Amino acid sequence: MYKRLLVTGGMGFIGSNFIRHILSRHGDVEIVNLDKLTYAGNPGNLEGVESKMLRFVKGEVCDREVVDRLVSDCEAVVHFAAETHVDRSIAYAGDFVSTDVFGTFILLEAARRHKTKRFVHISTDEVYGEAVGSPSKETDALMPKSPYAASKAGADRLAFSYYCTYDLPVIITRCTNNYGPYQYPEKLIPLFVTNAIEDKPLPVYGTGKNSRDWIFVKDHCQAIETILDSEGQEGEVFNIGSGEERSILDIASLVLSALGKDDDLVEFVPDRPGHVRRHAVDTRKIRERLGWKAAHSFDSAMRKTVEWYRDNEKWWRPIKSGEFRKYYEQHYAQGS
Repeated sequence: MYKRLLVTGGMGFIGSNFIRHILSRHGDVEIVNLDKLTYAGNPGNLEGVESKMLRFVKGEVCDREVVDRLVSDCEAVVHFAAETHVDRSIAYAGDFVSTDVFGTFILLEAARRHKTKRFVHISTDEVYGEAVGSPSKETDALMPKSPYAASKAGADRLAFSYYCTYDLPVIITRCTNNYGPYQYPEKLIPLFVTNAIEDKPLPVYGTGKNSRDWIFVKDHCQAIETILDSEGQEGEVFNIGSGEERSILDIASLVLSALGKDDDLVEFVPDRPGHVRRHAVDTRKIRERLGWKAAHSFDSAMRKTVEWYRDNEKWWRPIKSGEFRKYYEQHYAQGS
């Protein structure tokens, strides 16, 4: 394991879980956490983590000076920072292009100048678009269907180009939908869980039959650690997933059942533009080459997740006011 990591977006959902994961397993690894603290970057995500090996720097990946200084002092970069919500990208596409593409460019340039030993770029299965017939393979064409997916596809291929052109030791990951503790409640599972706790409707797009492969965030973090520690994988792309496909209606039903709520809380709303019917990835490559596979079953991890939100209302209730409430009411009132 590298002894000094730069983690971008470490106050976000997956980034903060990754930091917790690494610090719990490697007492000698120093982490520099660069985060802009946007609406989804929450210092509360790392509450209780007290370690002299963790340093927080408030700043954005588009800031050349800040990025250059931090990259110069770290051995490896794990790049989570991004605008990530598909729904928001439909209304604010420019923000996604700026952070996801240009911010990645700034990081890659700094990594090139300072000869970073490893650059793990966190992409997404959204870049594939529809998984038609069979789960998407790393060699499939990228056919993104939303501005978010397109911005991540651009960053994904830009990172690969720096491997090809400058021999920068880049590895790209494309993971399926994550769930677990500390996820901002605009995302489907925490939105459904917290709305159900509050006896509010669970907004289901269209027919609710759109399906996703769902992975517990701790499994994703273990996969990233495995990739970070791997040898000879520069320039490779690895899909990460659990093989646990569920429809939106399945998720709603499971959440309501776990909380003892009635099905009449399900509320069908107009479908969003470009809504992908199915996301799923083929994980044969990472399983066979690196020996990783998801350790948590969907049912047990979902129970843990529902319990976490039920037991941690003090974390999410303040979030579901202010900016979140305004966005939520505008978004679903418009049926976007």
